Amino acid sequence: QVQLVESGGGSVQAGGSLRLSCAASGHTYSSYCMGWFRQAPGKEREGVATIKSDGSTIYPDSVKGRFTISRDNAKNTLTLQMNSLKPEDTAMYYCAAGRWYGGRCAYPYWGQGTQVTVSS
Repeated sequence: QVQLVESGGGSVQAGGSLRLSCAASGHTYSSYCMGWFRQAPGKEREGVATIKSDGSTIYPDSVKGRFTISRDNAKNTLTLQMNSLKPEDTAMYYCAAGRWYGGRCAYPYWGQGTQVTVSS
């Protein structure tokens, strides 16, 4: 069982930066693949970053070059550095933990979310 708690959301103007953090419980954190997702009102949930247990990362084109996911296995923390933010980045952001199966990370564990609002 893994418990996840996000922090660091807030309001920022377009072009600004925010850093999200996710604190994870559990003794096997380093073995999990981890991800950040977002969901805006009326839209489907979207994955914005994945980091495998080996530290390799995956990003969709919508955030590539602007967002950076990282993990500190010693501190059981996950971070999402978001730069050059756009109004369309406005959403509730969630961290998730899971296991890598068949070329993707399956996420049974989710945090409660933190709101990010980007104004133009």
